[in-house]
Amino acid sequence: MNIRPLPGRWWSSNSVGESDRTRGVAAGTADQLQSAGAVGGSRRELFLRGPIASTLFRLSWPNILVMLAQASTGLVETWWLSHLGTDALAGMAVVFPVVMLMQMMSGGAIGGGISSAIARALGGGRQAEADAFVLHALVIDVVLGAIFSAAVLVFGPLLYRALGGEGASLQAPLRYSNVVFAGLVLLWVMNGLASVIRGTGNMLIPAVAIGGGVLVLIPLSPLLIFGVGPFPRLGVAGGGAALVLYYLGGTLFFAWFILSGRNAARFRWVRLRWALFREILRVGALAALTSLQTNLTIAITTSLVGRWFGPAEIAGFGTGARLEYLIMPLVFGIGGTLVAMVGMNIGAGQERRALRIAFTGGAAAFVITESIGLAAAIWPESWLRLFDTNSAMLASGSTYLRIVGPFYGFYGLGFALYFAAQGAGRLLWPLLAGLLRLIVAALGGWFVLSLTGSEGWLYVALALGLVLYGTVITATTATSYRSQQHILSRKRPGAGSGPYRCERRSCSEKAFEPQC
Repeated sequence: MNIRPLPGRWWSSNSVGESDRTRGVAAGTADQLQSAGAVGGSRRELFLRGPIASTLFRLSWPNILVMLAQASTGLVETWWLSHLGTDALAGMAVVFPVVMLMQMMSGGAIGGGISSAIARALGGGRQAEADAFVLHALVIDVVLGAIFSAAVLVFGPLLYRALGGEGASLQAPLRYSNVVFAGLVLLWVMNGLASVIRGTGNMLIPAVAIGGGVLVLIPLSPLLIFGVGPFPRLGVAGGGAALVLYYLGGTLFFAWFILSGRNAARFRWVRLRWALFREILRVGALAALTSLQTNLTIAITTSLVGRWFGPAEIAGFGTGARLEYLIMPLVFGIGGTLVAMVGMNIGAGQERRALRIAFTGGAAAFVITESIGLAAAIWPESWLRLFDTNSAMLASGSTYLRIVGPFYGFYGLGFALYFAAQGAGRLLWPLLAGLLRLIVAALGGWFVLSLTGSEGWLYVALALGLVLYGTVITATTATSYRSQQHILSRKRPGAGSGPYRCERRSCSEKAFEPQC
């Protein structure tokens, strides 16, 4: 097995012993061969050669169930907060897109970049590189978490006012947001460590941890909101405090699991290198822009509804759109598996198999999300009445679900293929598709509201954005993989027939070559 290390000595003296440094490549090879078993040779072989559909289902269903449970905690929290009045519900509709943006960026975007980098390193047999990614991922999460925490704590009032909050419906999101964003670093670190584990193909441990946290969070939230027994009555802020405690518990559990040596990608004190940061961020940063687009679409629509209508309509749209935020974690349950499976196959040079994996996951996501959307369109008030019975809220939310719900399947399909693109390290087209959706929904929505003043036409623009998003990503995914397969088939004279390797140190979007 001919393992080519990174150019230069990218590890520190603390990460490998003195004898390893003198043995050089031979020692690195032995370490990597030993680590193939740590990845779980069986798991790696399953990803590279096992049946696609059954493997995807077996690894995804715990994720789906747990992500559904995690998403349900937000819904349960909203249900409890709705007992504080329509203003509190409208306030949560304003703050929720911002909180979800942080969850999506830390878990699905930067987290996807972390999982993708580790999966491709392990798929190519580069254990030392996979280990080094753990520390680099932790640094990225701490820095970004601190930046976003400070930004929202300082500029939160301006942000929520721009999203339509005013009066009581502005004070509620501020009380909630100040608590959550004070502990935001914990969210970023928790999701970063979970992504490190998922990148090895281990979906069970994150599922167990998140499921356990949900069981604690569901009763803790109302205890802190309403002040039951020895717990203080914190009102809206109590929901935020419960969430921060959940982040703390998840962070401690994932840190323990990785530091105990049970994870295939192990924590090492290594010298920080820009090349490793870049490998995470070249996927994660583009994915973060995609997450920003998704949340901007919801946030701008919320602002449009607030400017043309009132708090009850904001609450109706926000409650209806909350269903879209529910299907995101469901697709993430499949997407986390797609990142690892596609990433390992890309790392091993198996492009065609990676494409089959991507479309198998996309089809499953389409079926799940389209079923939810159709059910919501047929029985919208069954969902909306869980949160409020205000007639204006019910009318606004029902209009949204009847028009947009039948097209949720396109969003699920595109979102799943976005995760596959993370695994492959190719996010340009998903980014452009998200931009197209944002333009159609935001500018198109503003245009039709200006012409008609009708909520219905605003929601038609949102539905059209979903259709375009799913269609563009599907078409470009097939084209991208076929074109990359053509590049991979062109070998240099005298090249060996081993696994494909990037000219540099790992997979890139354009420059693949066979390992010599």
